[in-house]
Amino acid sequence: MTRELTGKHVLMICLAAFGVIIGVNVLMAVKAVSTFPGLEVKNSYVASQSFDRDRAAQDALHWTVTPEYDGRVLSLTIRDAQGYPARLQSLAVTIGRPTHVRDDQELNLTYQGGIFSTPLQLAPGARIIHLAAVAEDGTLFRQRIDHFTGARVR
Repeated sequence: MTRELTGKHVLMICLAAFGVIIGVNVLMAVKAVSTFPGLEVKNSYVASQSFDRDRAAQDALHWTVTPEYDGRVLSLTIRDAQGYPARLQSLAVTIGRPTHVRDDQELNLTYQGGIFSTPLQLAPGARIIHLAAVAEDGTLFRQRIDHFTGARVR
C-alpha cells in the first residue's frame, strides 16, 4: 500500500531540508565568531591615517626576516639590505595559531651571532609569528609571518 505524495508532504520535506541547512549555517557562524575575534587593529580608521607613511619607512629599511624551527628551538634571523644582522633597539615577538588567540605566546628571545632564538615546544600545524622591531633610528618594523611546524600530510 503506497501513500499519495501531497503538497503538504512536499512542503514538510522542503522545510525540513532548509531548516537543517539554516541551522548548520547559524551554528558555524556562531562558532566562527566566538573563537576568532578577526581583529588585527582596534580601530582601522586610526591605523589607516599613518599606514602609507609607516609602510614607506619600513620598506626603506629593506629588512628580511627568516624563521626556522627545528622542533626544539625557534630562531629568527633579521638581515638588512646588505645581508648583515639588522641593528635593533627592541624586538617583540608573539607566536600563535591563525584561528584563535588562546595559544598565543610572547617569546623571550636571546641574541647570539646575529640570530634571535628561544627554546620552544610547538605542536605540528600552522602558526602565525607577529614581529615588532624598532630600528636604531626609531623606525617601527612590523611583520606577520605565516609558518608551518611539523610534518605535512599529503
